[in-house]
Amino acid sequence: MAGHSHSANIAVRKNAQDKARGKRFTKLMREIYVAVKLKGPDPESNPRLRAAMAKARANSVPKDNIQRAIKKGTGTTDGKTYEELTMEGYGPGGVAVMARCLTDNRNRTAGEVRYAFSKHGGNLGTMGCVGYMFQQKGVIEVLSDDEDTVMMVALDAGAEDVEEFGEGFRVLCEPHTFESCLNALTENHLKLGISDIKMIPDTMAQITPEEQIKFDKMLEQLEDCDDVQQVDHNLERQ
Repeated sequence: MAGHSHSANIAVRKNAQDKARGKRFTKLMREIYVAVKLKGPDPESNPRLRAAMAKARANSVPKDNIQRAIKKGTGTTDGKTYEELTMEGYGPGGVAVMARCLTDNRNRTAGEVRYAFSKHGGNLGTMGCVGYMFQQKGVIEVLSDDEDTVMMVALDAGAEDVEEFGEGFRVLCEPHTFESCLNALTENHLKLGISDIKMIPDTMAQITPEEQIKFDKMLEQLEDCDDVQQVDHNLERQ
């Protein structure tokens, strides 16, 4: 009976991980689709598409999926037009939150995001209310204990900084050097974790454990929204 329970728990965790992975793949492919719609399918002349493809590869999206997203973006029969929407506000305890969305229905997305904020004790604000607290940076997680190699490769490729992070290091760079840093680290056979162009906070917020529970529920609900591509915040976890 205990063995059965253990197996069931493993299956539940795997299903949850597969679901999260599938949702992330979908969002990354939507980025590619929109980039193609805006500037065409040639990555050489479309910097946004190059960045979207680099992010997809860094997050293990299969090549076939990437090509399908590009092909879909060149079509004219799907009837959908996506627009970018960044929504800003404060979570529980005053944590600054930015939710970047790609949506074909602005009112639907705004309603879902507003509900996630209000349900968990946050407040959705106006555009720019927290944006000034963040800087856009490329962030690449490198799963390695070889600090010298990571530092040398990243800085030579144009990275700004390398810092310890979890099971390895986190490389920070300007958005325009994200692709070159990513390629250099990959070519040197370094294993990469989640990599993205994110909004990095200038200052961090600390909240109580009770507020953090509410914040995590809000964050989970936002990230579960199909239209929300990315959520950035300035919470300093204890």
